[in-house]
Amino acid sequence: MPSRSFPTVGRLRFLTCASCLSRNRRSIVASTEVHRVARYLAAALLSVLLGGVGIARADGAVVAVATNFATAAEHLEREFEAGQDRLTLVAGSTGKLYAQIVHGAPFDVLLSADQERPAALVSRGRISVEQTFTYAVGRLVLWSADPQLLQVDPRGVLGAGRFRRLALANPELAPYGRAALQTLRSLGYDEALQKKLVYGENVGQAHALVATGNAELGFVAHANVIAERRGSRWAVPAALHAPVLQDAVLLNAASAEAVAFFDFLRSAPARRVIARFGYGLPESDD
Repeated sequence: MPSRSFPTVGRLRFLTCASCLSRNRRSIVASTEVHRVARYLAAALLSVLLGGVGIARADGAVVAVATNFATAAEHLEREFEAGQDRLTLVAGSTGKLYAQIVHGAPFDVLLSADQERPAALVSRGRISVEQTFTYAVGRLVLWSADPQLLQVDPRGVLGAGRFRRLALANPELAPYGRAALQTLRSLGYDEALQKKLVYGENVGQAHALVATGNAELGFVAHANVIAERRGSRWAVPAALHAPVLQDAVLLNAASAEAVAFFDFLRSAPARRVIARFGYGLPESDD
């Protein structure tokens, strides 16, 4: 599988595939050093097959981020670092990030898009239950770049099916994709629209399919379109799908930077950033 890197947003790296390497600001790993980086993976071959990410060990913490939360994570990084280089962010679908963790990828913190994978890490004995908590509640949106399409009757638009493609994230890898399918089932449109569905690996790619005109509309995270000034959207009622509860996981309790960032996520400044990007907030533990 060829390597592929997605465009950066500020200092955030969007990386997929085993041969893509995270480039820390102080540590750039050349392609000739892949074998050295692969040392950190439990099984290099499995990582390649899974589309894993090789991470150069930085002085700070390496944070794996679900794609839907990538931009918000960049802003949290800025707030947390206060001008210092303390974090390296790596974005991907929750399913792939989880697979990489299971096979030895050296992440220190995971910002998941669900509760299922963090719970699985607890079941595996990889972490204790105290090393995970809900940091955000995701909101699903049906979005179109067409400013008129969803303006009046979005349910009617789905029911009529007068469009070529409806984009969503891969439901096997991405919680927002599962929520989208649940929404279609709740509305009774899943079978009728089956042949019109196109899948991105993650919710960011689902958004890109719509933004580039490859799909007329798509189910995305509210955070994907909160800054969009074009198009039309429908905030999907929460009753139509299971809640998208997003859990943070402390994978490396021995890393002072990881512990500090994990604790920071519960703070008032962090919660303000999370809310600003369109996420609901769980009740504070304070």
